[in-house]
Amino acid sequence: MTDKIIPVIMAGGKGTRLWPLSRASAPKQFIQFTDDLSLFQKTLERISDSSHYEAPVVITNEDFRFLVAEQARELDIKLSGVLLEPTARNTAPAVAAAAAFVMKKFGDDAIIQVLASDHEIVSGQSYQEAIDIAFKTAKAGKLVTFGIMPTEAATGYGYIEVGKDLGDGAKAVKRFVEKPDADKAAAMLGAGGFLWNSGIFMFGAAQVLSEMQKYAPAVADAAAASVAKAQNDLDFVRLDAEAFSKATDISIDYAIMEKTANAAVVPSSFSWSDMGSWDAVWKLGKQDTDGNVALGNATVVNTRNSLVMSRTSHLAVQGLDGVAVIASEDAVYVGKLDESQSVGSLVKLLGSTKGTAALTQTHPTSYRPWGGYTSILNGDRFQVKRLFVTPGKKLSLQKHHHRSEHWICVKGTAEVTVGDEIKIVRENESVYIPQGEVHRLANPGKIMLEMIEVQTGSYLGEDDIIRIVDEFGRG
Repeated sequence: MTDKIIPVIMAGGKGTRLWPLSRASAPKQFIQFTDDLSLFQKTLERISDSSHYEAPVVITNEDFRFLVAEQARELDIKLSGVLLEPTARNTAPAVAAAAAFVMKKFGDDAIIQVLASDHEIVSGQSYQEAIDIAFKTAKAGKLVTFGIMPTEAATGYGYIEVGKDLGDGAKAVKRFVEKPDADKAAAMLGAGGFLWNSGIFMFGAAQVLSEMQKYAPAVADAAAASVAKAQNDLDFVRLDAEAFSKATDISIDYAIMEKTANAAVVPSSFSWSDMGSWDAVWKLGKQDTDGNVALGNATVVNTRNSLVMSRTSHLAVQGLDGVAVIASEDAVYVGKLDESQSVGSLVKLLGSTKGTAALTQTHPTSYRPWGGYTSILNGDRFQVKRLFVTPGKKLSLQKHHHRSEHWICVKGTAEVTVGDEIKIVRENESVYIPQGEVHRLANPGKIMLEMIEVQTGSYLGEDDIIRIVDEFGRG
């Protein structure tokens, strides 16, 4: 039993509209855009006030579990649980499973706030006032959504038409409106009484499951069974795959919010963006006198109203207006800012083409439970990687059938196991791992360990890893 809000953070999406930085294996919620924190970490910070909130529950998938854990650890924020979806099933099954988990952990009267992990929000006084109104309204039995006061005739958001006054600042929901075209959006803005649908919700865990049982019983039953049969794995909770797979693939809006008679909306004036396109990043960035946002290794000359962003080599843009130019380690996107809502279509085209499909899925930087690695150079029978190992973490004890490795320490101190010998490797020192030899890399220090790994051999695939001992339970 608790009188605090239990945040439920949805962190399983694989957004494509912020390609090439966002990929299926490292989506936008875990990426830093305009400052040093990822969108997921900013979400964690917003609900870190222990006087109002319990520790959050995160629902994500297998691929992102260690990203979630590591980014929470960096902020020293405790989690009430990390639920792993065995298959993607949209927001309704995710919310239902989280609600069932919360009821089991906190009791039937728990109030949950459902948050997207990839929204940009300014959490000032107006935000807190909206939270307080929503909390009162949810405790009164309503299913609450947050409606954002529109500042433009946006076509990238759904809308909510406001109904009668419910008191305490909340309104009834008259109807939900799908993402409109430009004319319809302008008409709604002119008419008034319409809000942007933020996709943020607050309701009692028992209340939402009751409504789910009424309007989407297959979802409610599958979610309840998946939690009842869930298995703990390290710090994660694996929802039962067979049970969860029986849930309908449907959003929370379609499943219950558009059907229930108990829907309420809190009109909200806080700054909000779903960060769904490059023009949204540009609007939130710090613009110079010509309206440009230049991030990372970027220079703009005789250019106006543009977003220029590079994480690797230097990017120089001259003589353009209203464009997005985004460079990742292995791809560059150039397009009009006012057409950036269509990047998802471009990614589908790339994904359907053999030569470019990998660019939509994987990123040169891959994250692992111990840290991760960045692919630097690939050639015939060799490749070079930069490894980064979190303090106190270690890779599995492993061997390779087809390759040998050279490790050079460039930052920190490494503890390296080679066969029966354990070596300490410091900055500017190196160690050789012969093909077939059992080995392990660990970071015993207090700072991030960085190593350059040079692999040579007849086969260099990641599936040539025979794990002998692994603290993360990987085979």
